[in-house]
Amino acid sequence: MNSKDFLDKFVFVEDEKIGKVKELGIDHENWKVDHLELKLTKDIAESVLGVKKGGVRNMLAISALKKGDARWTDKGLNLKVSKAQLHMYLRPVEES
Repeated sequence: MNSKDFLDKFVFVEDEKIGKVKELGIDHENWKVDHLELKLTKDIAESVLGVKKGGVRNMLAISALKKGDARWTDKGLNLKVSKAQLHMYLRPVEES
C-alpha cells in the first residue's frame, strides 16, 4: 500500500466513523509507520477524550491495526478494537 491509500480515508470503530486519516507518523530510527494521525469527529472527541470541539487531531497507535484485526472496505478502514478500548490507542499529537 502507498500513503495515498491511507490519507483522507475514514476510520471506523464498531461501524461508527471516528475520524479521517490526515498523516502517517514514522519512527525515524526504525523507518516504520508507528501511528496514523486522525482528525477525530466531534462525537468521538467528546465521548472518548472529553473534548467538546470538532477537528481534534490525535495519534492512533499502529497496534490498533494488528494483522487481521483491521480491514479495508469501500467506506474506509474498520478497526476491530472496541469504542471502550479506543482511548488506549489515542495520544495527543506531539508539538514540534
